[in-house]
Amino acid sequence: MTQETRAPCQLYLISPLDVGGDFPAQLEAALGAGPVAAFQFRVKGIDQHEAARLAAPLQAICATHDTAFIVNDDVALARRLAADGVHLGQGDGDPKEARRILGPDAQIGVTCHGSRHLAMEAGEAGADYVAFGAFYPTTTKTVEHRADPEILTWWQSMFELPCVAIGGITPDNAAMLVEAGADFLAVSGGVWNDPEGAAAAVRRFEKLLAG
Repeated sequence: MTQETRAPCQLYLISPLDVGGDFPAQLEAALGAGPVAAFQFRVKGIDQHEAARLAAPLQAICATHDTAFIVNDDVALARRLAADGVHLGQGDGDPKEARRILGPDAQIGVTCHGSRHLAMEAGEAGADYVAFGAFYPTTTKTVEHRADPEILTWWQSMFELPCVAIGGITPDNAAMLVEAGADFLAVSGGVWNDPEGAAAAVRRFEKLLAG
């Protein structure tokens, strides 16, 4: 499959760590502003019961907008929620084991930083997509690995498995990653911290991706 025959790049939103308060309304506004392929539920330091409580309204909003609901790091929570999939960091478990637990239809993604080797290993283990980054500075998490956009072009030339670009992506700096070959742009702060609001940010991303 050549890059020319691939589907257009799509938006993949990642939640802020605080998904309480008015966040469900923010998510509703964001998903209503344009097509979003997936939403990753990413919370830290709370028990599974509380995580499930917080996830419930967000999962319902995603279902309404036909947006895949992906759980970050936690296969057990993904199973409890009957989520559409799970995203695994390098220390969060084996894709093969996640597949066994979640079933054949689950979307399983794996963080591969800037490593071709890790990405190939993930593909061999049955991942549905690989994520490369961080491409830009980000305040969402501590950046221990930086990636060059060239890795997206290399991946596209070698493999059919979709690749996700992540890390500090905004409507102003995303074009280079789309041109390099990203199938998805994973965005958190670039949407939720936008001074004009999440919906406005999504509309700007959609204009970029449609162009």
